[in-house]
Amino acid sequence: MYRLVYRMVLRRLPAETAHQAGFWLIRAFAAIPGAAWWLRRWLGPRDPVLRIRALGLEFPGPLGLAAGFDKDARGTAGLGALGFGFVEVGTVTARPQPGNDRPRMFRLPADRALVNRMGFNNSGAAAAAARLRRQRRHGAAGTIIGVNIGKTRAVPEDQAAADYASSARVVARVADYVVVNVSSPNTAGLRDLQAADRLRPVLVAVREALDRVPGRRVPLLVKIAPDLADAEIDAIADLAVGLRLDGIIATNTTVSREGLASSPAEVAAAGAGGLSGPPLRGRALAVLRRLRARAGDRLVLIAAGGIETPDDAWERLRAGATLVQAYTGFVYGGPLWPRIVHRGLARRARAAGLTSIGETAAGEAQVREAQVREASVGEAAAGQTAAGQTAAGEAPAGEAAAGEAAAGETGQPTSW
Repeated sequence: MYRLVYRMVLRRLPAETAHQAGFWLIRAFAAIPGAAWWLRRWLGPRDPVLRIRALGLEFPGPLGLAAGFDKDARGTAGLGALGFGFVEVGTVTARPQPGNDRPRMFRLPADRALVNRMGFNNSGAAAAAARLRRQRRHGAAGTIIGVNIGKTRAVPEDQAAADYASSARVVARVADYVVVNVSSPNTAGLRDLQAADRLRPVLVAVREALDRVPGRRVPLLVKIAPDLADAEIDAIADLAVGLRLDGIIATNTTVSREGLASSPAEVAAAGAGGLSGPPLRGRALAVLRRLRARAGDRLVLIAAGGIETPDDAWERLRAGATLVQAYTGFVYGGPLWPRIVHRGLARRARAAGLTSIGETAAGEAQVREAQVREASVGEAAAGQTAAGQTAAGEAPAGEAAAGEAAAGETGQPTSW
């Protein structure tokens, strides 16, 4: 049914208008007395194998809705009732702002992808917090809610830490966890804050703001871009571990347009902005694996980017994710999509002999960490051999190729 509605109606509307219409329907249905309860009973993840404990919270299932769909926390009850294990709202900023000019969202149907340059359009952190307080009193109490915070566009970079901390203080009491977004490509200069020396004061300020909440510790994560070089990913992982952050979300949208099935004319018409959907899958998975190898089990990793099928979600869990998120897969898949993904994950977990899907990431992570250790030992031994050969006047075989590989590892990924 959803595919028919999409083909006949939604795809004929501008992408942002279609989003608003679909989201209105979700909220309207959830407002009917008893409807959200009925939907949750029907669509919600109820298989015990899907339950997972992370960030000090009990998640009914590992699939959540990524930030960007519900920017202003207007529909958490309806979205939670559709079967998501958790819902992340935002991005919200300390001050209300309109975002970029329209049109600012575009479909690339051949790639089942979206391009957006929304620019953190939202009514402000205080308005979102007020809505969440009301919703928790009236029907959304059973949904785990994360709040994604960003920098107000008008705030200069040297005041970014204070701006993020201002948002954190406002949402801390109503958020089950908070995410610092420094990776949207649609706010000028924002991604510069991903440099470890610039990111540190932001994270420290937000952590201090969250720690003022009495009675509980609010988990803090940071969301990073897929377009970072490997060395930058390692630096963020090291910083997150050093500051005792709770986790990292990998990844946000990409500015790359490589490997698209859409015509050059369609891609050009969409213009600048972040690309989401299946074209992001490969790079997002590579970033996830690198983070897990670097940080081990010291961080909770939430995988996002190109997750469209149960197999996609299962692959991320096996690669070290504790939880997964999606947005574009939901847009193209429709309201039953969360249930389909969760049921597929439950089947795969049981087929693998797991009693909890949380065992997936733990087992795979241990294997990868052992492989990394073995590789390090092998590289050290090879380096000693090469040094001995060089001292004897012999050039190590493959030296030029190794140099090129090392240069590639420290630069921007060539396909992204």
